[in-house]
Amino acid sequence: MAKIKQNSPVLFFYNNSKKWLAKISKNESFHTHIGILKHSDAIGKEYGSKLITNKDKYVYLLEPTMYDYVMRIQHGTQIVYPKDIGYIIARAGIGDGQKILEIGTGSGSLTSFVASVVKPRGHVYTFDVDEKFMKIAEKNIKKAGVSKYITQHNLDLKTAKKMPLEDVDVALIDLGDPWLVIPQIRKMLKGSGRLFAICPTMNQLEKLTMALVENEFTDIESTEHIIRNIEARDGKTRHSFQGIGHTTYLCFARKAFFDRPTRKDMEKSITKIVKTPTKTTKKTPTKTTKKTPTKTTKKTPTKTTKKTPTKTTKKTPTKLS
Repeated sequence: MAKIKQNSPVLFFYNNSKKWLAKISKNESFHTHIGILKHSDAIGKEYGSKLITNKDKYVYLLEPTMYDYVMRIQHGTQIVYPKDIGYIIARAGIGDGQKILEIGTGSGSLTSFVASVVKPRGHVYTFDVDEKFMKIAEKNIKKAGVSKYITQHNLDLKTAKKMPLEDVDVALIDLGDPWLVIPQIRKMLKGSGRLFAICPTMNQLEKLTMALVENEFTDIESTEHIIRNIEARDGKTRHSFQGIGHTTYLCFARKAFFDRPTRKDMEKSITKIVKTPTKTTKKTPTKTTKKTPTKTTKKTPTKTTKKTPTKTTKKTPTKLS
């Protein structure tokens, strides 16, 4: 039986639109439209218990999940929503013990969620260039309790000469121009390593896909995920008028080897041909032999012999006896 104590995380749940995430401190309380919620009233209770406010309203004391942390984090930038994160984790096969590369930390929502999946043996290495957002992400990551499994770097991989990682299982990109880091990501991914990029517009998706093909990625798939909430009530169930529509497009791909010469290979072969002098062999002149004229023999005319006319003998008539 898990009981709530000092520093325990608690989700004070009133309804789907009214819920508060807090770390319990016995001297703290906060005022809401349903009354005052005192932290000390929660200490010693079991998760799932009911707490009554001074306005005779009740809230449930729930144990928060990573979904709750992601949805309640401080937004410095547009976050990646759980509806997209869930598909990313499933499609990329993210699991315990994997090495994850993330380019574009943002508010740390995707960073935190993925870290909760790859822990305790895996690790997330996240890169960003904006120190302001990095500080916001650091607070959110700490609040989610996954700091141990995340390393933040202030580095622009677009201009980095040496790649900081190798044999990465999955690369996650959340940039405005993801196509510019595809060559760098390829160097860090292991063979058949997976890639997921977050693209808010279709123009970004087109440019990214062209870069993926050029850099020898296969199994390229682009998707969009929309959730439709249903309000289920006795005799009048219907879909909700509010919901999360389009948030982003997701592009998935895997590193492959097309067995075709790269530009560098072609340039090397061209420079080899230019640098290596070709040996010219002197041709030995061939002796021309004078043809001996052939003697023409005069044909001896053949003698024509005159034919001797044959004598015709007159036949003597025979006497009749």
